[in-house]
Amino acid sequence: MPRWSALNLARNTALKKTPIPTRQRAAARQRPVAGATADRFSTRNPATGEVLATLRIDGAAEVDAAVRAARAAQPAWAALSGTERGRVLRRAADLLRARNDELAELETRDTGKPIQETRVVDVVSGADCLEYFAGVAPTIAGEHIDLGAAAFGYTRREPLGVVAGIGAWNYPLQIACWKSAPALACGNAMLFKPADLTPLTARKLSEVYAAAGLPKGLFQVLQGPAETGRLLGRHPQVRKVSLTGSVTTGQAVMSDAASTLKMVTLELGGKSPILVFGDADLDNAVSGALLGNFYSAGEVCSNGTRVFVHRSVMKAFLARLLPRVRSMRIGDPLDPATQVGALISEAHMHKVLGYIEQGRNGGARVLTGGHRVTDGALAKGWFVAPTVFDRCDDEMGIVREEIFGPVMTVLQFDAEAEAVQRANATEFGLSAAVFTRDLTRAHRVIAQLQAGTCWINHYNITPIELPFGGVKYSGFGRENGRAAIEHYTQLKSVYVAMRDIDAPY
Repeated sequence: MPRWSALNLARNTALKKTPIPTRQRAAARQRPVAGATADRFSTRNPATGEVLATLRIDGAAEVDAAVRAARAAQPAWAALSGTERGRVLRRAADLLRARNDELAELETRDTGKPIQETRVVDVVSGADCLEYFAGVAPTIAGEHIDLGAAAFGYTRREPLGVVAGIGAWNYPLQIACWKSAPALACGNAMLFKPADLTPLTARKLSEVYAAAGLPKGLFQVLQGPAETGRLLGRHPQVRKVSLTGSVTTGQAVMSDAASTLKMVTLELGGKSPILVFGDADLDNAVSGALLGNFYSAGEVCSNGTRVFVHRSVMKAFLARLLPRVRSMRIGDPLDPATQVGALISEAHMHKVLGYIEQGRNGGARVLTGGHRVTDGALAKGWFVAPTVFDRCDDEMGIVREEIFGPVMTVLQFDAEAEAVQRANATEFGLSAAVFTRDLTRAHRVIAQLQAGTCWINHYNITPIELPFGGVKYSGFGRENGRAAIEHYTQLKSVYVAMRDIDAPY
């Protein structure tokens, strides 16, 4: 998820409040399409259903060749100074910014997200990530430890070697940057497999790296379905896997990594809570809830889809929320005025619509939305109207399970302790937020929430300087910030004797 600057906000003319996010996941599979064969697959435009490209599936032979090339290139890259590695990353960041509009359009065609989002988030946040780790690269170091007059010690942070990144379909270019930038800054080579639903911009990133002077073999893109990713996870010479994906995919990656004791970073699912207390600024709380539910058509892993609102302000909250949801413009993702684009695939659209029907049948009330949008040319794509439920029960499937679509559930609470207990009553723990004017309460509640990434009076903004990740079934390890360096290096301890050895024999 991106850092937002004044420039970002000025360019985003359709969303007036501070925009957001980013990140994450894939579950639905695309159907076979014309041109697809046993060794090839196709990617579609979610807004039109048209085939954008047909690509070769990389199998065991291609993975082996990529690992060999990475192993050959990595030692010389690791031997460079951090400043030299950072210089390449900085040039790549500049090239991404120069190609922003071109890459944003390709991302929109591949993901179905509005161009107003991809122009100010997807490419820009990736460039910010490369620039940040370009600056971090020269600072990667161990520490000196004083052991008294007889000795001293020091530690070295050394690269792992060849590492793998496996991306999700919702922020393909950004995720490729989030994984490759710290890996390269630390002196590793990275093999990256994008989601087969959104494979196109990762290839463009490899072009950018090459143009920036990154030696051949250090960033390679492997294409294909889940099995291609599993080949990376099982390969004995890949030393670490970083996955953004579903819980079930994370479990498979961990299982595969166990056979060779690989390091693993997992950024998985979420069903995050937003707590709106009675003293909150309701306009800000509504803005946070909108950004935490409907940006990228709700296909964001950290989304706060369980919105807990204090009984005293529930009526006022809904009165502010519903008109803004109903006024959101659903349309052609390439139209700069469009605010809500298409879902990633037909299968995923039906999954989301199935959850909406389940909610209705379970007794929840649809306050707005709740249907597929088929007006005009939109009938060719996979569009679902932003949907808000109330009269929800904590045990309903729409409240407990990750839908990964534009579906918000609004729940009522009476007491702080109750809100915290209900917020934590989930297997997930990716994100959480508190809206209140009482900062003592804000910090007290945040300390009790079981989530790895939290906000006070905001939602889904993720500056590259801050670590991002979850707890419980939402995964472990961190991306972004200096914490990411710990996950792409190994620590070596060195003892330096300053006196002769006094051996007892």
